[in-house]
Amino acid sequence: MKLLVTGGAGFIGGEIVDAALARGWEVRVLDSFRADVHGAAPASDDRIELLSGDVRDADAVARAVAGVDVVCHQAAKVGLGVDFSDAPDYVASNDLGTAVVLAALARADISRLVFASSMVVYGEGAYAGRNGLTRPAPRRESDLRAGRFDPLDDDGSALSPELISEDAPLDPRNVYAVTKLTQEYLSTAWARVTGGRVAALRYHNVYGPGMPQNTPYAGVASLFRSAIERGEAPRVFEDGAQRRDFVHVRDVAGANIAAIDWTADAAPGTSRPFNVGSGDVHTIGEVAALLSANAGGPEPVVTGEYRLGDVRHITASSERLKTELGWQPTMTFEAGMKEFATAPLRASVR
Repeated sequence: MKLLVTGGAGFIGGEIVDAALARGWEVRVLDSFRADVHGAAPASDDRIELLSGDVRDADAVARAVAGVDVVCHQAAKVGLGVDFSDAPDYVASNDLGTAVVLAALARADISRLVFASSMVVYGEGAYAGRNGLTRPAPRRESDLRAGRFDPLDDDGSALSPELISEDAPLDPRNVYAVTKLTQEYLSTAWARVTGGRVAALRYHNVYGPGMPQNTPYAGVASLFRSAIERGEAPRVFEDGAQRRDFVHVRDVAGANIAAIDWTADAAPGTSRPFNVGSGDVHTIGEVAALLSANAGGPEPVVTGEYRLGDVRHITASSERLKTELGWQPTMTFEAGMKEFATAPLRASVR
């Protein structure tokens, strides 16, 4: 089988490439090597057909999809960004890029697609209140300024965070989230029109060796790890009690391989989302503390700072992925963070 991985020179894409090679598949990579992700060109590997090109370039994508059996679309601009001036780049990189890829698949009569979506499509996570499950409104800046970080029920009572399933209502609350949901809608439209089969993998907080460092677009684990490497204390926003699901990059690669296999037998026209999380809930403060302890770094500093686009708690139920695709995470939180605390990161980017 021949697999195309867009963004295959990146953090997650590179792990997917390694996992595919271990399966004995032929692998082609299309990557733009953009400077805000890659500090240096990747090492050459004779087992990989490496193409340099942007997913927004129809000619480059047409060359990349020629002769492949399935596409794993990882190329994207990730993270919350710096400010709203990032919006055009997010929309172009994620949504226009995905539209170009889908059009190329339709022309080449390729019917199998796995792509990277995100937990951010849900907005705030699932909560239980006095009257059962509920979805709180966006947090008010006045509450955040006052240090009231947890969402409240309509009557002002406390809510209990729950695991969120793929059937939960979608509520993207920042530009990046909107672009990820748009990618899902675009791929669903493509599947309906062409009879294609799509797995949309809603990644939760992915971490592991090879994360990009020193960039505002990286995940929080990378920002903490980069600070420790510089000899600085990790700066933890809010009160550090934000709940997240941290999933190791090798487990994410395994989920992609399982999803690729699933597309071979799924019914034509199927587009199905799957949460990709460890199922093990931890706080942002715990991550910072564990990384510092394992790396011999300074104690984290809880700053009380906040970002309006952030959500308080978002944790995954990955039962659908486990039940339907036979996937299981293999890396525990403690072992993964111990490894990550001293693992190499990607070279600094501008």
